[in-house]
Amino acid sequence: MSFTEIDPKYLLPDEVWERIKTAIPPEPPKPKGGRPRMDDRKALNAIFYILRTGIQWKALPRCLGASSTVHDRFQLWAQEGVFVRMWELGLKQYAEEVGLDLEWMSMDGAMVKAPLGGEATGPNPTDRAKSGTKRSLLTEGNGIPIGIVLAGANRHDMKLTEATLASQRLIPGERELGVFWNLCLDKGYDYEEVREILERWGYVGHIPPRDERKRIIDDIPNYKARRWVVERAHSWMNRFRRLLIRWEKKAENYLAMIHLAFTCIVVRGIQVSG
Repeated sequence: MSFTEIDPKYLLPDEVWERIKTAIPPEPPKPKGGRPRMDDRKALNAIFYILRTGIQWKALPRCLGASSTVHDRFQLWAQEGVFVRMWELGLKQYAEEVGLDLEWMSMDGAMVKAPLGGEATGPNPTDRAKSGTKRSLLTEGNGIPIGIVLAGANRHDMKLTEATLASQRLIPGERELGVFWNLCLDKGYDYEEVREILERWGYVGHIPPRDERKRIIDDIPNYKARRWVVERAHSWMNRFRRLLIRWEKKAENYLAMIHLAFTCIVVRGIQVSG
């Protein structure tokens, strides 16, 4: 297969590259010379191809680079936090050009298969106790991901509430007078422990009761259910096939793939809003 035969949708969009290329550190000096390093754009293109298609590293088309070279670069960038910096850079640009809706936020967990096991995995109670990972995701009002935590699939959503809030990359500053920080959750978070956490963080929680007979009418002005945006964000993530089934044994490697997907989601959000 030649480079020109690859479907463009599996290559990193130019718009994404232009916005996040400054997050990549410069090549370290080589006083003794040596072979030229693989071009950063080409390496990121190959990593994005893996993310988008979900193929294994050894199946990477040779026209995109040697699989071992690309994997080494991925490992290096993951360890150096390059992918999370890309996500943060995208969020900063989104906040400046579009504006993050932090008045209404949503949180929810989703489970994915992890057949190879590894860090942050556990028996999935919905899949005959097979190995799986839970992604606890926090989004702003438009579904842009701003926080993520990984845990074993057997970990209850409510137990990840505080860790997920703490993982957000752009923590809100001073709130305007009369403006609430609202957090929409499903009935799996209907616990007093969760309400105490939300109160400490300064959020107004919107949690449907597990017992439908105890449901009450929410009297907060302009209230409207917004939890669907986090479910849509999980769906966006699953379009990146490498995230649909977790093949990475290291949690940091799976997170790096997630952060790259988040970067693309954020940049697309800027484009759509523009």
